[in-house]
Amino acid sequence: MSKRLINGSDLTNMLVGGAECLQANVERINALNVFPVPDGDTGTNMNMTMTAGIRELQGKPSPAAGKVAEALSKGLLMGARGNSGVILSQLFRGFSRSLAGVEEAGTVQFAAALQSGVDMAYKAVVKPVEGTILTVAREAAKHAAQAARRTSDMEPFMREVHAKALEALQRTPELLPVLKQVGVVDSGGQGLVCIYEGFLRALEAEGGERGPIATADPAGPAITGGMAARPAAAAAAQSPATAQSRLSTDAITFFYDMEFMIRRRLGGRFAPRFDEESFKRQLARDGDSILVIADEDVIKVHVHTRRPGDVLNYALPYGELTDFHILNMREQHRSLGGAEAGGQRSEPSGGSEPANATAAVEAAALGMAVPEVLTGTPAGDVPTEQAHELAPYGIIAVALGEGIGSIFLENNVDIVLSGGQTMNPSTEDFVNAIEQLQAEHIFILPNNGNIILSARQAAELSERNVTVIPTKTIPQGLAAALAFRDDEGAEANAEAMTGASSLVRSGQVTTAVRDTAIDGVEIKEGDYIGILEKAIICSSPDMQDACRELLAVMLEDGGELVTILTGEEAVREDTESLVAWARETFPEAEFEVHEGGQPLYPYLIAAE
Repeated sequence: MSKRLINGSDLTNMLVGGAECLQANVERINALNVFPVPDGDTGTNMNMTMTAGIRELQGKPSPAAGKVAEALSKGLLMGARGNSGVILSQLFRGFSRSLAGVEEAGTVQFAAALQSGVDMAYKAVVKPVEGTILTVAREAAKHAAQAARRTSDMEPFMREVHAKALEALQRTPELLPVLKQVGVVDSGGQGLVCIYEGFLRALEAEGGERGPIATADPAGPAITGGMAARPAAAAAAQSPATAQSRLSTDAITFFYDMEFMIRRRLGGRFAPRFDEESFKRQLARDGDSILVIADEDVIKVHVHTRRPGDVLNYALPYGELTDFHILNMREQHRSLGGAEAGGQRSEPSGGSEPANATAAVEAAALGMAVPEVLTGTPAGDVPTEQAHELAPYGIIAVALGEGIGSIFLENNVDIVLSGGQTMNPSTEDFVNAIEQLQAEHIFILPNNGNIILSARQAAELSERNVTVIPTKTIPQGLAAALAFRDDEGAEANAEAMTGASSLVRSGQVTTAVRDTAIDGVEIKEGDYIGILEKAIICSSPDMQDACRELLAVMLEDGGELVTILTGEEAVREDTESLVAWARETFPEAEFEVHEGGQPLYPYLIAAE
């Protein structure tokens, strides 16, 4: 049946179909990771990002295509994880802006929206690389404009868009040599092809019921159809603070968690002009975790406050208030067993109390899974008059492993977001951490190349002064944290922290998950591989051999201090043997060993 226009319901079916196809292929997409390491996470990040978008749009059904696209965009923006998730959120952010105010979209409008998404995504990436998801999106959008001139029927139009996206995906190894060397296509591009396939399947299904998705040939270089859906489980984050301390109920300063909408039309007319900055300043008088998303017809407000009546009075002049959700987080905290009767709790021996962890309490109360937030500043019962006193600086770092988190907290870092290779914090996780810190200027240490874009996106969304130091490894992050000085200005600190991180050589040892060959290194599944920055240096069935060869390369140009962070799989005897060999082989270097507790990587090594 021919369909020339898609409304909000049609677009919702397409987007849900895209999300389902993506979810069905998460593990296959993860397996396309160039490095044969056990934490390829592109599929996981894209799936979690898309899931956040679908959750948002399903909570705001609309007959208008533009409104559906807008809801999806907002969900994706806050739920974005990893580089692939951020790029995906930007693709649909531009898509949404192009469809703003549109009730029904035809092929020409849909093609223009795809191109708008491409333009937005390319702007978001500092150095766009061809042979990635960006290439797939760009070539598909370009072809969409041509297809729209040939047909006004959405189904054959989308079939051409999907076919072109798949063709572009198959060519990614020709544009990015490392893909060709390893024999895979780009994982992010593959995820986008899955989403477009879901769009097509939804259009093909009669009455909006999506049909079965074909299974790809396992030997094929790209996924042309989906696999049977299998949930992509994420490992639970671990936190040293979880075992050592609990948040007291009375430490939740702004304990009413409010969310509501302001509809801008009153009796067919718009309410008075909305002054967003003035409104936010009003909310900040007695609140935090402020998020205001405004468009022409509606304003979404989220705030933690002690005076919900005042918040509603601030909002009333701007329109009709609706969709109220007010949660007493102290009450929820008591019901979760986080405090004894009367809001008191017994103090564990040697424990410390996280500062204002309202976001974590809210998430627990709502049954949401979020990365652990560790803080190094005891809160106690903070007097009201001190609630808005800001420290000059605050630092947020991302790390996984009890020992590594503790090291950061002992060296200038205020909040550790639990995450890293195996679990990337979302944009919203960063926004919540930023709002939690009572500081005039905040630095973020992502400590992973795949997290930098999410951190930057959060910095742009926040009203606070935030600087992202582009640290790509834990050693770089530790060097940056140590370079921070309380008595220096923000610009000088940013320069010093960035400079310090650039002087560190970062190595890691992990286990190969498949056979492959990279840069002349033959790798067998189960081998231990040594990685220096982004290059695989060696592969060996013996962990000691891999560690020694990696250290030899790291120190071939000298090094004064070598820090070894042991992971969950590290054995003390092996570590002692490695350090004894290293001290004898490199007598000019000083070696330090710390228990990092990180998963999947028995050893992280920093050389300075």
